[in-house]
Amino acid sequence: MDLLQSYTDQNDDDGSPKQLTSSPEASPPRLLPSKTSAPKVDDTMLALTVANAYRTLSKPIDPTQHLVAFNPTYDQLWAPILGPSHPYAKDGIAQGMRNHKLGFVEDASIEPFVFDEQYNTFHKYGYAADPSASAGNNFIGDMEALQKNDAISVYNIPQHEQKKRKIEKKKEMSESEDVEMELNPAEVDNPASDVWLMKNRKSPWSGKKEGLQTELTEEQKKYAEEYAKKKGEEKGGEKGEVTADKSTFHGKEERDYQGRSWIAPPKDAKATNDHCYIPKRLVHTWSGHTKGVSAIRFFPKHGHLILSAGMDTKVKIWDVFNSGKCMRTYMGHSQAVRDISFCNDGSKFLTAGYDKKIKYWDTETGQVISTFSTGKIPYVVKLNPDDDKQNILLAGMSDKKIVQWDMNTGQITQEYDQHLGAVNTITFVDNNRRFVTSSDDKSLRVWEYGIPVVIKYISEPHMHSMPSISVHPNTNWLAAQSLDNQILIYSTRERFQLNKKKRFAGHIVAGYACQVNFSPDGRFVMSGDGEGKCWFWDWKTCKVFRTLKCHEGVCIGCEWHPLEQSKVATCGWDGLIKYW
Repeated sequence: MDLLQSYTDQNDDDGSPKQLTSSPEASPPRLLPSKTSAPKVDDTMLALTVANAYRTLSKPIDPTQHLVAFNPTYDQLWAPILGPSHPYAKDGIAQGMRNHKLGFVEDASIEPFVFDEQYNTFHKYGYAADPSASAGNNFIGDMEALQKNDAISVYNIPQHEQKKRKIEKKKEMSESEDVEMELNPAEVDNPASDVWLMKNRKSPWSGKKEGLQTELTEEQKKYAEEYAKKKGEEKGGEKGEVTADKSTFHGKEERDYQGRSWIAPPKDAKATNDHCYIPKRLVHTWSGHTKGVSAIRFFPKHGHLILSAGMDTKVKIWDVFNSGKCMRTYMGHSQAVRDISFCNDGSKFLTAGYDKKIKYWDTETGQVISTFSTGKIPYVVKLNPDDDKQNILLAGMSDKKIVQWDMNTGQITQEYDQHLGAVNTITFVDNNRRFVTSSDDKSLRVWEYGIPVVIKYISEPHMHSMPSISVHPNTNWLAAQSLDNQILIYSTRERFQLNKKKRFAGHIVAGYACQVNFSPDGRFVMSGDGEGKCWFWDWKTCKVFRTLKCHEGVCIGCEWHPLEQSKVATCGWDGLIKYW
């Protein structure tokens, strides 16, 4: 009760706590036994652990033990197992700790250079830095050599030492030379002997390279000259003989008494009537090319001149209406000319040659305005037919690309690269918004002008390569010369469908890129063939109307005159151009 009393009196009236004091009259306080809610712990194990502490710390853990009754240190856990009594591994390392077939290998972060230095020093001098020592001063190995060499490594030999070595080496060399004088010459020449090895100190093949710089024999010189000559001929005009662009005028005068240019069309030239007739007889022959003629083109709209591309590297322009003579020769290619193309007004034209060049000529003066090349052979050249895009040149190349140049800047502005073979033709359709290309990959591809993505891809298993395509005068149809001896007709509308009802056959063109063409009124289809004939078919009935024997050899090109309805020009590999 006294104890309770002392608690009640603990606070004063002012609320401050009072010191607990026991009065001398109060009975001594009775202490009650303490109660705890924690379970009773057997601390025998702890006592044993403490008692065996000195043994535990020194002894590693036994791997066969299933229970560890204390917290082992890192050193205890990783201490090597001693003695041969280990049950799992013959070298005393448990299987789980192995990372190498010979045991456990620790990764050491050491620079390769530092390792090589110590490794090579050890092998050379017999001492190296001790890797396990934390401070870098401890060494292992031959201590005498260490003292003698002043602890240098192989990589830090002092300057004077290096000089000394060089001198020693020279001495050795001179000694060995002196020894050679006394040696058996048979042994010196025998690569199997030690003497030879000592003398050469190289592999038996090491001297072979030096022998390359010797003088050529007469035979080799002769061969080299012949080879260089042959190479030069093959390359043609690529390096050696760069052909100068020149042109020769063959007419009487370049301007007439009224000051009109020789290329000006006659005033009275206009279509006599709209109806076309098939020609029957030969009117004129132009001969001037020394080799075959690969293409002919009439002057646009008027046809008073005809341009021809020859395999003799020359391009010639001929008069049609008056004298019938050659008016001008354009010489600028070093190899055969493959294709020609007039611009819309005929004042300029393009030529593509096998010398990998495309040239843009002025028809009247014969000047080369510009030259283009990608290093590949152009097979077809075309100007954009739009009057406002006459500076855009498209060329189908032998490396499967169609390259587009802006001739004002000379820059390549676009590359259409989808074909799998050399490009043979480029034909503009749909108001020149699109163009169709054919290739050696036996497919037709339709492109949106300026966008290098194919909008229509035509390839059938039965299709052959189509080396010539032309558009019907009503622009709704394309005629494609197929190398399986027929002419196929495709629509130029959205779907570019093959017209199965119209196919023109009978001629033999397999293997030749014979040109196909239409009469200006669209009533007749015509084509050359491989036997020198020119074939005419009726557009409506698809029947053969007439064949003319035009050339010896191949009749490669044929063009219908744009104004004179019954006149046709053909060219062949016999070097002649004939007017029918």
